Amino acid sequence: MLKLSVCIDAVFEGLDKKQAIAAVAAAGIGAFEFWGWWDKDLDAIKRARDEHDLAISACCTHFITLVDPGKRADYLEGLAASIAAAKDLGVNTIISQVGDFRPGVDRAEQHQCLVDGLSAAAPMLEDAGIMLVIEPLNELIDHVGYYLVRSDEAFEIIDEVGSPAVKVVFDIYHQQISEGQLIANITANIDKIAHFHAAGNPGRHELTRGEIHYPAVFEAISATDYDGFVGLEYWPLDDASAGLRDVASWFA
Repeated sequence: MLKLSVCIDAVFEGLDKKQAIAAVAAAGIGAFEFWGWWDKDLDAIKRARDEHDLAISACCTHFITLVDPGKRADYLEGLAASIAAAKDLGVNTIISQVGDFRPGVDRAEQHQCLVDGLSAAAPMLEDAGIMLVIEPLNELIDHVGYYLVRSDEAFEIIDEVGSPAVKVVFDIYHQQISEGQLIANITANIDKIAHFHAAGNPGRHELTRGEIHYPAVFEAISATDYDGFVGLEYWPLDDASAGLRDVASWFA
C-alpha cells in the first residue's frame, strides 16, 4: 500500500519543526521526513512525533561523494553515524545522493566506484536492518553536474550491488525531467524502489500543478506490491496545509 509522507524541510521550509510536524498531523498524513539529521534537535522531533502519533519515514546521510574512491572512507564514516541516528529515531530508510560527475574520469570507472562503495556499505546496513536508497536527480534544472541522472543506471547499480538493503528512491519530479516514461519505468522496476519523492513539474510546487497526472501515477504504483512511502517534497505556492489535504483526499 502506498503511504504518504511530508518532507518538512521543503513543504514547511523555515517553519519551526514542532509546528511543521503538527501541521502534517492536522492534514491527516501519518508520516514525515527530513533531510539532514545532524543539524536538528532530534529529541524535540521525537517528542513531536510521539505527541502526534506519527512515523518518520526517512532522513538523509551526509552527502559525501560515492564516485571518488579517495572519499569512500568518509562516506562510510558518515553512513555509520547516520545509521545510529536512524535507529535512535526509529527510521528504516536513509536517503543518499551519490555526488557530482568527476570531469576527466571515465564514466565506467565512476560507475564501478559507486558500486564498490555501496557494496562496502551493504553489510553495515544489513546488520542494522536499515535500507539505503540512492537518488537519481535531474541535471537540466536543479543539479547541474550531478553524476546519477537516469533511473536505468540506478537500477543497474542496484542489481550489481545485489543487497536487499540498497535500493533506489525514485523522485517522480526529477525523472519526469530526466527521462519521462514514469509509469513504465516505475512498474518495471518496482522491486528495486524503496521510496518515492513527488512534486509538480515544472516548478517543483504542489502535485496538482503542472504536467504530471499524479492520480494515474499513484494508481499504477498502488497496483504493484509496493508497500512504502511517497514523500511529498515540494515548495508550495499556496497554503501548504491545504495542498497536503488535497493530496491526502486522494488516498481517503
